[in-house]
Amino acid sequence: MAAAQKRETRSPASNAASWRDVTPAQIVLVTGPEEYLGIRAMDRVRSQVRTAAPDVELSRINAAGYEPGALTMQVSPSLFGESKLIEVESVEAMNEAFLADALDYVQHPEPDAVVVLRHAGGARGKKLLDAVKKGGWPVVDCQPLKKDADKISFVTAEFKTAGRRINQDAVQALVNAVGADLSELAAACSQLIADATTTVTSETVDRYYGGRIEATAFKVADAAMAGNAPLALSTLRHALATGADPVPLVAALAAKLRTVARVAGASGSSAQIAAELGMQPWLVEQAQRDVRRWTPEGLVRSIQATAEADAQVKGLSRDPVYAVEHAVTVIAMSVQGR
Repeated sequence: MAAAQKRETRSPASNAASWRDVTPAQIVLVTGPEEYLGIRAMDRVRSQVRTAAPDVELSRINAAGYEPGALTMQVSPSLFGESKLIEVESVEAMNEAFLADALDYVQHPEPDAVVVLRHAGGARGKKLLDAVKKGGWPVVDCQPLKKDADKISFVTAEFKTAGRRINQDAVQALVNAVGADLSELAAACSQLIADATTTVTSETVDRYYGGRIEATAFKVADAAMAGNAPLALSTLRHALATGADPVPLVAALAAKLRTVARVAGASGSSAQIAAELGMQPWLVEQAQRDVRRWTPEGLVRSIQATAEADAQVKGLSRDPVYAVEHAVTVIAMSVQGR
């Protein structure tokens, strides 16, 4: 088989691979619950195998309904010498027959076959996962991107890989607008990369995705944090009138305040603070500019009002709309020099 698919000498500590740069090997383990990243990792391996061996024979196995001996049959050398790519799904739900055959196979893999194991997480199959890791085979860990910083890095890398440019504020705007679901965020990146003819700006993102509830929530928060109560309230009322849920609106206020509070309590350069807090340096710089508009008392008052609003929109109040409006008003009125 192509050299890319032949096993390299690996130590158990060096087999971690990124979904962006994983390369084919006789065995590749794609683990973790983030389905989108798992799909991207498997697509990358499949694409590279097909590039190296266009006549590769692709087979798929479901480990949950596995029949004994099926893996051996699929990896056996072909009479015509084609390379083999076997993709095994539902490894987290494997039956005992698959576990037995897979454990045996890990000890004696076929040199002209690539076997990709997709394990979506959980304790089942730990013995097999440990055997793969001990063998030094590539392991791609696909965990959800929960932090905005991780989503920002994802968007930045998507544009860099495509050779396109996007402004930092546009990256944040895109994460705010469609960052709740990673597959949607990736699709938005693809659309902007395909459609935009120049550097993507926050205005571009707003033109495409400004109507999203997540984007509207952060528009409300930005206006409130800037001390512009009329704009914040009018944007809020429009959002609520068009069906926006008060909960994400309050969450956006809390996120903005939390960032300012974290940066206000830190010392050092923006790079040092970013490293300490796990934030992007430019986001720290933005928060540092915002901090100058706040007194400690005003920040505490705003955080308290937002915490009260959060409780009220989640069931403690019969009038969640008033709760959000009150929080927005308190935040805007607490900004110095408004």
